Amino acid sequence: MRGIAGAVGRLRSMVDVVYREVVKFGAVGALAYVTDVYVYNLLRTGVWPLGDAPLAHKPLLSKVLSVTAATLVAYLGNRYWTFRHRRRSAPTAELVLFVVMNVGGLAISLACLGISHYVLGFKSPLADNISGNVVGIALGTLFRFWAYRTFVFTEIRPQGTTDLTDGDREPVGSAEAA
Repeated sequence: MRGIAGAVGRLRSMVDVVYREVVKFGAVGALAYVTDVYVYNLLRTGVWPLGDAPLAHKPLLSKVLSVTAATLVAYLGNRYWTFRHRRRSAPTAELVLFVVMNVGGLAISLACLGISHYVLGFKSPLADNISGNVVGIALGTLFRFWAYRTFVFTEIRPQGTTDLTDGDREPVGSAEAA
């Protein structure tokens, strides 16, 4: 009986960690999403502060640049908040893997945008936003969460340890760290 209770407790603990990661990943993703959509529309349609759209006829280049800005926001948020208990001791290697996984997410988003714009002929800014910023980002987000947990943020730190080198002053595995 004690073995079952221990297994249930471990399962509950794992689900709790994944739940907290999903919520934090969603918050960081929302901020990155706003960055992505704003920069894309700034370049593509000339939304404030620019009067004219600098890349009005280049939807794919606009998307690459907006995703680059959003990737920086997402990396910082995920490394220092969402997956702070999993971050690697080699931040350069971690950043390279993060960028590689984001290129995969970008490819998914670009495929949705490219098929809609060039294959299906939906060329309005609204159609580009729906294909690239709704469908593409939704599919890319599912891929990114899986890839970050599987390949990027993989070093799980022992519960109760602290990492004072990156500014965390609280125990990494404690409930308060969530």
